[in-house]
Amino acid sequence: MNFAEWEPIYQQIVTDFKFSREQDEAAARLLNELVASRESMSPDRLRLRIGKEITVCGDALSLEAELRQRGVGGTIMAADGATSTLLHTFGRVPDIIVTDLDGDIADLMSANAQGAVLIIHAHGDNMDALRKYVPRFSGLVMATTQVRPFGHLYNFGGFTDGDRAVILAKHLGAMNIQLVGFDFDTPRPKEGRSIENKKRKLAWARHLIYDLTLAKAETT
Repeated sequence: MNFAEWEPIYQQIVTDFKFSREQDEAAARLLNELVASRESMSPDRLRLRIGKEITVCGDALSLEAELRQRGVGGTIMAADGATSTLLHTFGRVPDIIVTDLDGDIADLMSANAQGAVLIIHAHGDNMDALRKYVPRFSGLVMATTQVRPFGHLYNFGGFTDGDRAVILAKHLGAMNIQLVGFDFDTPRPKEGRSIENKKRKLAWARHLIYDLTLAKAETT
């Protein structure tokens, strides 16, 4: 998804949640500054790390059971908190992690140090986390934004960590994208977070994944 395709969807999301585009742009400028002096992963280099098949792991409560049933193999892309389940329960370092830094930071740092490429996303509500943690990651990173990309930033489209991961997998050329640990009706509880607000975000994630990414892939 290019920015011309993404921008009208993004504007709908901004209107729906009453987000501040100006704050998103400020977060983008901050992240761009934070990664300017370090080596960053490009989409072309990242594409070489995956095959045609990729498993995208969401952070639903069902993730562990689903992985036990199907096994953990091939190229693994984790949406933020799914990293912890992969590391601690299955001893597997994800190949790629998509995060806005609200998961377990120690686990994100550990996985990044062990070779996972960290796709760090900037938005208006995570500037404190960006300032605090981005300089501490020791491995390869890629910086993304939800506004117009510039500098060292990319925008492939997407809203939540999970749907951004699926859209990125499609962008990287994966022909077979398997989803594990995605539950759009039962959010994982997080302290201080509204369940109802998370459900609204997951409704958008479902739309972005099944109506605008995977359905589109099936018809092309």
